[in-house]
Amino acid sequence: MTSRRRFLKFVAASPLAAAAEEGAVLKTPKDALNVMDFEEAARKLLPPAHYGYLATGVDDDRTLRANREGFGRIQLRPHRMADVSGKPDVAVNLFGTRFDSPVALCPVGSQNAFHPQGELAVARAAGARKSLQILSTNTTQPIEKVAEAAGPIWYQLYATSSWDVCQKLVRHAESAGCPVLVLTVDLTVGRNTETLERYKRNDTRKCETCHQPGAHFSRKPMFAGIDMKGIGMYQTAMTWDFIKRLKDSTKMKLVLKGIETREDAQACVEQGVDGLIVSNHGGRAEESGRGTIECLPEVLEGAAGRVPVLIDGGIRRGTDILKALALGARAVGVGRPYIWGLAAFGQPGVERVLEMLRFELELVMRQCGARSIEEIRRSMVMLRG
Repeated sequence: MTSRRRFLKFVAASPLAAAAEEGAVLKTPKDALNVMDFEEAARKLLPPAHYGYLATGVDDDRTLRANREGFGRIQLRPHRMADVSGKPDVAVNLFGTRFDSPVALCPVGSQNAFHPQGELAVARAAGARKSLQILSTNTTQPIEKVAEAAGPIWYQLYATSSWDVCQKLVRHAESAGCPVLVLTVDLTVGRNTETLERYKRNDTRKCETCHQPGAHFSRKPMFAGIDMKGIGMYQTAMTWDFIKRLKDSTKMKLVLKGIETREDAQACVEQGVDGLIVSNHGGRAEESGRGTIECLPEVLEGAAGRVPVLIDGGIRRGTDILKALALGARAVGVGRPYIWGLAAFGQPGVERVLEMLRFELELVMRQCGARSIEEIRRSMVMLRG
């Protein structure tokens, strides 16, 4: 009995006890030590179907996992004897607009499903932190209110099966002052989201009021006043002719989101596209099995420095950001992390996510001898064999 008491006292004072507390719900955003801490808090607060929508990949979720695992195959090469006494400058310039951080908030639809203020809470966080917000076609808050709160936002477009509807969405974004149109090209034929379907089976709520058949568009402000009868969300005929027609129809810069190969990147530049985002929809488009960080080098080769290249997918740490920038990305995007923060705490949760990523990035930049984003070099990383 005495030995048992000693053992229990040892366990209570050891790291084992701390590990047992890892699943505890955060009380404030400041309690989070990294962005992953928000995931469990969000999971406990969200209905199963809503969390499943956020957590899912496609098929076996291999690409979802590959997005994270790819960063683990890149090692840092810290540089010594550099004067890094000052605070690093992490600001970036994208199409003439200065942002205080290279971290953009990627488009995520239906954010009211995660917090009552949805995209507005995110916009206020982006505005406070002077960060880029890319607004989804499926926003649940009016684009005008989001733009007013965040400052310059980019608009992500799902090109519907109707050119007329597509043009109405583009005109709406232009009138709201969006300088950049981000066309998603990796989701044109649907997807197999098995993880989401499994979570939905565990959701016992009666949610017909917000998920009535055929009511999807009526609940989205961008489609207000537009007759969507018989019109699909996605454009299956996503050809270069469509891209040219779209570019010619707007004064906004055109960025293609979902580019993963050298050939497509080269074609984008030849067709006059203004920028690229290396993305596989957070592992939610197709089961390629390749992480976006693994796709980045060949996309950069295809772009040949002629347009800015951004990347999203699997970024959770400041080290991930530096690795992407060192390989040649102009900026990075995050999706799930800030939605975890939104679900758990609203605007303060999103701000805390941005704060932690910036702190980690500044720290690893100083460790690698970089005083600004421009000083981050390819020599600071190496690919592990």
